[in-house]
Amino acid sequence: MAHIDADRVVIENLRRVVTCAPEGGGPLTGPAMRNLATVEGDLCVGVDLGRVEYIGPRDELPVAWARAQTYDGGGLVCTPGLIDCHTHPAFVRSRADEFALRLAGATYAEIAEGGGGIVSSTRTVREASTMQLTSETARNLLRLKRHGVVVAEGKSGYGLSLEHELRQLRAIRDAGDVADMHTVRTCLAAHSVPLEFREQPDGREKYLQLVMDEILPAVVEEGLAERADIFHDKGAFNISNVNEFGKRVRELGLRLTVHADQMEEDAGGEMAAAHYADSADHLEYLDAAGIDLMIERGTCAVLLPGSTYVLKMDKWADGRWMIDNGLTVALGTDFNPGSSPVANPAFVMNLAVMHCGLKPTEALAAFTVNAAQALRLNTDEWGVIKHGSRAAFALWDVDHEREIPYYAGSNMCLEVVTCRGWRS
Repeated sequence: MAHIDADRVVIENLRRVVTCAPEGGGPLTGPAMRNLATVEGDLCVGVDLGRVEYIGPRDELPVAWARAQTYDGGGLVCTPGLIDCHTHPAFVRSRADEFALRLAGATYAEIAEGGGGIVSSTRTVREASTMQLTSETARNLLRLKRHGVVVAEGKSGYGLSLEHELRQLRAIRDAGDVADMHTVRTCLAAHSVPLEFREQPDGREKYLQLVMDEILPAVVEEGLAERADIFHDKGAFNISNVNEFGKRVRELGLRLTVHADQMEEDAGGEMAAAHYADSADHLEYLDAAGIDLMIERGTCAVLLPGSTYVLKMDKWADGRWMIDNGLTVALGTDFNPGSSPVANPAFVMNLAVMHCGLKPTEALAAFTVNAAQALRLNTDEWGVIKHGSRAAFALWDVDHEREIPYYAGSNMCLEVVTCRGWRS
């Protein structure tokens, strides 16, 4: 991982630059997802004050760049730094013991009932010191960065109390500085009902009220998150809960995203769109009504096949159907210690190609410009390489970008390169 601490930089000796920025800009939908506006040849990228100023042949670089600091791209393929639009990085311990239980036949629900799952992560997060929580969160972000990620959405959701949700969000903020990554923070206090509420009459509703009345306002007051998320699915929060939550989130000036339609069809995508959510995530059971309203309201689909794979689910999200109908589709790792201990976006791209119907170039678009759109980042600056875009790049030891998902499980990202001022 190379950070070039200079105002004016030329990254040279690149064989291909995959800009992910065809003419017209914005997220890529439909057939446009297969046009990543790639440039070939003996190329370089010129950066000034953390923004891209030149993309093109090295021998045509204007003489004004002669005094710029140079970086040798090694003849590699250059893409925008990846954007992971769905992660749960603020955890302090793996759940590899539960992985072994699942392999022995236990279901995710059975493990949760036995005190594992989110309960286990909540316990260890609450027990951890602030220093340990921040350090482990930074470690997790760096796991993503080593695979090409420069921007990570990071959710809380293992604190499940006012004190510990705020601690998680602060840890994500501070860990982003340690890892030199841009983080988009999401309060997922409505992830699960904590143990102390489960035995109470109407415990789910009481806890959700605490989230809406105390946790979210405190998050807003401290400026700890831009977004709020709720887990809408079997055994979690129901449609009525999502309705109430969505209204409260908008009142507080936060943006909404929803874990939706993962385990069963329950109008999750439609409900997310009804509240103008940034995205609905998972969507193995998305229905036609959900697609239609998501397109109308501009709600992105974020597919998370890593969790489908780890949980050994029978049904995969139908990304091909979504793309062919005009929905904006992004991908995320869902990196977390339980259902998706997957920190390799290229592997997630492989799963999306093999099981969700995406084409290889579509999978890369889904981890760059479309992931930026899912987070409502400016798609003229993030997830693209174009004039004025952020100077954050992934360099790949491949001959063509379609090989990124092809080398299943391998990390073909040899370098992440950023330049001074790229996060400013």
